[in-house]
Amino acid sequence: MVIMKMIVLHTWIITCVLSLNSCEKEELSFTDGDIDIGIEVGEHWLHDFPLFLGLTKKNPPQFAIWIEDTSGNYLSTVFVTYKIATEGWQANKGNRRKESLPYWCFQRGVVYGDGLLLPTKEKPLTDGITGATPKENKSILLRPINLKKPFVVKAEFNHSVDFNDFFPENANEGDNNYSGGKEGSGQPSVVYSATVYPETQATVLELIGYSCPDGSNGNIYTNMVVLTSAKSIIKSITILIK
Repeated sequence: MVIMKMIVLHTWIITCVLSLNSCEKEELSFTDGDIDIGIEVGEHWLHDFPLFLGLTKKNPPQFAIWIEDTSGNYLSTVFVTYKIATEGWQANKGNRRKESLPYWCFQRGVVYGDGLLLPTKEKPLTDGITGATPKENKSILLRPINLKKPFVVKAEFNHSVDFNDFFPENANEGDNNYSGGKEGSGQPSVVYSATVYPETQATVLELIGYSCPDGSNGNIYTNMVVLTSAKSIIKSITILIK
C-alpha cells in the first residue's frame, strides 16, 4: 500500500462572542490547535469518473465533517468540500445532487430557495470551512472556543457514479435503490460518528450506516450488506485531543 503524505488544513470559522446557545448555526468558533481530526484514505478513496470516449478521471469523494450535541442537534460544520459548499459541480445541467450528502444536509436543516438543503452558488458556505477534496490523507486541526464536552463528531462521504449490484445505474426513480440516475451516487453516502467525552484523549469514528440513496430524507440505514466499495472510501477517521 502506498504511504501518502499528510496534508494539514487550518480551519477558521467566525468567532461567537456569546455562549454557544446564543449563536446562530455556522458560528461555532474554531482556531488551530487542540483537536486533530485525521482522515486516512481507504482503498477506494479515488474513484473512476467517466469523461468521454471511454476516458476516466480519478476523483476523490465529496464529504462533510460536523459537530452535534449528544442529543443529535446540529451545532456547526467543521469542513465541507468545495463542490458541495458552492454548488461547484461541472456541467451538472442544473442537477443539484441532493443525493450527495443528504444526512449532513438534513441535520444542518438550512432550506434554500429551490426547497433543497444544499448550499447554492448564490449562497455558498463560509470560505473558512470549505476546501478542495484532498487526494491524500488529511488532518484537520481545530480549537473549539465555546464547545463543551461531551459532543459528537460526524462525517459523511460520497462518490458519484459508484454503482454496484444493489444500486445500479438503471434503477427507476421512486425505487428504494434509486440514487440519482446515471449521474447520481450509485452507492449512497456513508456516515461515521464518535462521541468526545471530557476524559477522551483519542477515539475513532465508527461507520454507523448510510444515508438515503436518493437524498429525499435524512434517515440513516444500517443494512451494510448492500454496500461494497463505499465501505472502503476511508480506512479510518481518528480524533486526537492534545
